[in-house]
Amino acid sequence: MFPLAFPPSVYLCTRPVDFRKAFDGLCGEVRDYLKRDPLDGSLFVFYNKRRDRLKILLWDNDGFWLFYKRLEIGTFQLPRTETLHTAHAISAEQLHLILSGIDLRSIRHRKRYNRKKLLARP
Repeated sequence: MFPLAFPPSVYLCTRPVDFRKAFDGLCGEVRDYLKRDPLDGSLFVFYNKRRDRLKILLWDNDGFWLFYKRLEIGTFQLPRTETLHTAHAISAEQLHLILSGIDLRSIRHRKRYNRKKLLARP
């Protein structure tokens, strides 16, 4: 596999997608269902009903990339969301863990400096 840096915005579609869809069909999902612009440089993650396949759509200045991963055994552990039928923003680290087969519920985050949280304090 070649190294690829994830863009800062990663969106997970919260409903299964028909995997017969290719570039144009997934762009339609991004526009119509996720209410996002597929050309904004964000990474869009889609999964099938059995959750054993993922497709990732990415715009790269002059064309689309479409990544596809099929698991031979097992399923992808996806984060639980309160809202259905929308885009769920996840971090690049979370996507890496999902692709690596790590259960996100078992992750414990250590305290880290977060300037946004410090500025929001009363």
